[in-house]
Amino acid sequence: MRIIPHGAAQEVTGTCHEIQVGDKRILLDCGLFQGHREEAAAKNATFDFNSLGNINALVLSHAHMDHVGRIPLLYKKGYRKPVFCTYATKDLAEVMLMDSGYIQEKDEEYFCKHLAASKMKCDGPLYRQQDAKDCMQIFHGKNYGEWFTVCDGIKAQFLDAGHIIGAAMIVFEIIENGKARRIGFSGDLGRAMLPIIRDPSAMPPVEALICESTYGNKKHQDIGTAKHALQDVIIRTAKRGGKVLIPAFSLERTQEIVFDLHVLWDAKEIPALPIVIDSPLASKVTSVFMKHPECYDKEMYDRFLGKQHNPFQFSLVRYTETVEESKALNGTPGPMIIMAGSGMCEAGRIRHHLRNEIEDARNSIVAVGFMAEHTLGRKIVDPTIKDVKIFDEVFQKKAEVTYIDAYSGHADMADLDHYVFDIKGLEKVILVHGEMHQMQPFAERIKHVKNIDVVMPKRGEIIEL
Repeated sequence: MRIIPHGAAQEVTGTCHEIQVGDKRILLDCGLFQGHREEAAAKNATFDFNSLGNINALVLSHAHMDHVGRIPLLYKKGYRKPVFCTYATKDLAEVMLMDSGYIQEKDEEYFCKHLAASKMKCDGPLYRQQDAKDCMQIFHGKNYGEWFTVCDGIKAQFLDAGHIIGAAMIVFEIIENGKARRIGFSGDLGRAMLPIIRDPSAMPPVEALICESTYGNKKHQDIGTAKHALQDVIIRTAKRGGKVLIPAFSLERTQEIVFDLHVLWDAKEIPALPIVIDSPLASKVTSVFMKHPECYDKEMYDRFLGKQHNPFQFSLVRYTETVEESKALNGTPGPMIIMAGSGMCEAGRIRHHLRNEIEDARNSIVAVGFMAEHTLGRKIVDPTIKDVKIFDEVFQKKAEVTYIDAYSGHADMADLDHYVFDIKGLEKVILVHGEMHQMQPFAERIKHVKNIDVVMPKRGEIIEL
């Protein structure tokens, strides 16, 4: 048995791992690389598998773009085997991929029109909306806890990952030479006590684990502090008459922030200022959330659903749909809150708002999620960087920048330690989805406590089991 990472190897984006068992080939996720635009574009455009025809199935952990975002390209290049995922992930993937196709079409149109003299090539988008729509016919939904056949000799089971709605850890049972072997994949492991969704499940006994390490050497703030940190920056900015810009992933983070804003407003702990969710994608994703109550935790029922209240809609909140509505926000005076995608500021409407508002000292930019290396979001939260480039123009960071890491949907070092140390029968850990300064200390802790082999592979490296 072999495992080969084709992405998220000593980096955070582009998750895609291959399991080889005899002549069987299984992919775990197939996500977009993010970061330096030209470098990411080159990595996204090609696959380094030997042949797409040899892939028997793809098993998907969740619907974030760095895990699902290249499946339409896979389909465009001829892949027609099944994609297995939870039912909520299937519904979310359709929305996310259609939006990705749209953004890529529009970005290519913009670059070809305005940046013809730059190094950016106008070779057409990676895939279009039609490709995203077409690829959904190979998606197959499964329930949490249900064993299903991936291909001959390989079955799998989804377990709650606690990361976003529909997100799953995966357990594989593989028959090799007449012997049953089990390996696990953490996907993106979440945290206990996050609002809306259930906490992560425990991983059952496995001999090998492919494990994320995004925050392998970082302790998050207590999730209970997030709401109050958000409250503080809103009150400060409102007193200045400014705008609070929140770059947020339209999937999960937007819903979490709206949830907390709803709680704060119900308690009259924030002023009555307009809250604009400037993301058609967020609106569509929120509709999917309401279709999948099987993923919710007890707090969601007790506080909202049990009282027939919509947690994502209240008097201050407005969801925009049209470009005209979005543009009108530029001339609208504060105070107000504008939440828009994408979370790493690499795409979507948030870039336009940042371009218009980042040089106004009355405003605030609130980062509420992970910012991958080299992304615009990482440059905005880095206090050593004073100027940022947005749409090929340079702007000074005059707005107040606040990073609330308590909202992170990823397990921190304590969560990861607890998760891995409790797995029975573990012989090897393969660390992925992390930068080296986070992975290395995590690896040392695993070796010290478990006394087992830990691998931090490079892209394309073959790991023998």
